[in-house]
Amino acid sequence: MDIDALRSAHPDHWSKACAIRALAMDAVHAANSGHSGMPMGMADVATVLYERHLKFDAAAPDWPDRDRFILSNGHGSMLLYALLYLTGDPEISMEEIRNFRQWGAKTAGHPENFLARGIETTTGPLGQGLANSVGFAMAEENLRARFGRKLVDHHTYVFAGDGCLMEGVSQEAITLAGRQRLGKLVVFFDNNRITIDGTLDLADRTDQSQRFRAAGWHVQEIDGHDPAAIDSAITAAKKARRPSLIACRTHIGLGHPAQDTAKAHGALTDADQIAETKRAYGWEGDPFEVPGQIKTAWEEIGRRGATARAEWETRLAEASERRQAEFERVMARGTPRRLSARIKALKKQMAEDQPKVATRKSSEMVLELVNPIMPETMGGSADLSGSNNTRTGDLDVFDEGNRKGRYIHYGIREHGMAAAMNGMALHGGVRPYGGTFMCFTDYARPAMRLSALMRQPVVYVMTHDSIGLGEDGPTHQPIEHLAISRATPNTMVFRPCDTVETAEAWHLALEATGTPSVLSLTRQGVPTLRTEYKSKNLTAQGAYVLAEATGKRQALLLATGSEVAVAMAARDILQAEGIGTRVVSMPCWELFEDQDEAYRKRVLPAGPVRVGVEAAARLGWDRWLCGERGRESKAAFVGMEGFGASAPAATLFQKFGITGEAVAEKVKALL
Repeated sequence: MDIDALRSAHPDHWSKACAIRALAMDAVHAANSGHSGMPMGMADVATVLYERHLKFDAAAPDWPDRDRFILSNGHGSMLLYALLYLTGDPEISMEEIRNFRQWGAKTAGHPENFLARGIETTTGPLGQGLANSVGFAMAEENLRARFGRKLVDHHTYVFAGDGCLMEGVSQEAITLAGRQRLGKLVVFFDNNRITIDGTLDLADRTDQSQRFRAAGWHVQEIDGHDPAAIDSAITAAKKARRPSLIACRTHIGLGHPAQDTAKAHGALTDADQIAETKRAYGWEGDPFEVPGQIKTAWEEIGRRGATARAEWETRLAEASERRQAEFERVMARGTPRRLSARIKALKKQMAEDQPKVATRKSSEMVLELVNPIMPETMGGSADLSGSNNTRTGDLDVFDEGNRKGRYIHYGIREHGMAAAMNGMALHGGVRPYGGTFMCFTDYARPAMRLSALMRQPVVYVMTHDSIGLGEDGPTHQPIEHLAISRATPNTMVFRPCDTVETAEAWHLALEATGTPSVLSLTRQGVPTLRTEYKSKNLTAQGAYVLAEATGKRQALLLATGSEVAVAMAARDILQAEGIGTRVVSMPCWELFEDQDEAYRKRVLPAGPVRVGVEAAARLGWDRWLCGERGRESKAAFVGMEGFGASAPAATLFQKFGITGEAVAEKVKALL
């Protein structure tokens, strides 16, 4: 690569791009940690994108109609931080750049969306940002169809590397985007042919351009250091009526002695080599120093979108009062006033009718009330719509022929679905929910973790939640999955026992603004146990007394989901023998943990023996059985100790000993 030729051919561009490179080297050197090579290699593409194409206003980084920029190869985070600082983002100062990767800094090792408004999504696990971008683009399409181009009309741009494209989620993402013909999605492939272990051909020989073409994308291949070629490619991509890949042949660690080597992927910290590289760039000044005229030029780029933002604000102000209020409501994640009344009316009806239905059906009943009054909901399923009960009659299918559609056929792409839902939530204005079998949270797991980390209120409708699914057998019967979900910070895991609890769980999930929810729902029918209507949302307490002991209280039965009915059957047996038994329904452990000590003590007092009942692994249950005033010698668990089996549900519960009789025997043995 002839650095001198690049400098002389495009001097103004070169100086701006080198500001990114210099800051990246300085920050990584100061931290003695990070990844220098990617920002150095993609600085030219970033400079052209920001200077000539990206619609943004640095002074208002969360302006709703901005173009979105996603750094999927998040290890190159200093590229994003440098761009934010250079363009004048109010939250990323030079002090933040100096504190790269340090405690309390907004400039974390990988971008974290909640640290600064200019960071669109949390990336680092490779491929996630690329998969998020599909959700961003789908949200933009849906909102544009709903509110019109005057309020919503922007692009989603993504930087992705070899690692992003090798991760399996990328295939799910690019084929979904190709199927949906997301014409405002543009991905720049940082084709530097280097990975941590060495050259790319050690592990891969995929023709990525052909791969994207096969998925229905518009594809261009360019020199990633030629600003004219970059500009032309972006212009062409914006005209395409399908998603675009711009494969940019780049040099990782451009100009550094480690250029085009695996070493350049990581931290380039040798002071002499950094100085040598800067001399090759023609870059003068001390570390963390950007010449005034270059910083001014970048700040002008950051201000370029101010006019477009002001014009957009005028258009919003000119919209009807009702339209303005609705747009602002959905962007703020507010729920309509009618939601609470609808949920309460359903609870009252269920308490009266007392149907025996699967909680997956209960979920559908709730959605039939919710979707008509919350037009921001976008549902979907990973090819299990009829099993997950996620599509209600009022939802049309979202596709290239109907962008107002609110139901997405994700295909057999659990991971891609979850990551896309994260993107939709991050974009704003959309409340995504999607379904698959509880066992297949395994496939969605990386994106579910990021929902929690990024504080996004995605709703995961996970049905067929235990051996109760029956004949499909142990490959489909979740055992450890509740424990895994509960172990994830900032996640509400709901396992409702009937339609009333399901309605309450949905209400809480929809009112959440910074926490994802997992709804663990049955395939098999369960009886209505909340037969006395209460307007209060008892599920919001996490656990509560469903049935009190008659006579002296000697036993506490703690259960979730379909096993609450098992606990109630055990209570009948025990009470008939004079053993006073309280049943506690625990639909959401996380919310119970949040209650004060006094409430938890009222629900779980000291003294009685305790038996937990759940058709899943015991892991986590000892907190409630042995802690919280309980004793190990007076506690037991009825559940699963291994994998399930293929048989009808009733047979499985009998064979695995999850019955009222078995629970009653456990209690009597403890007494």
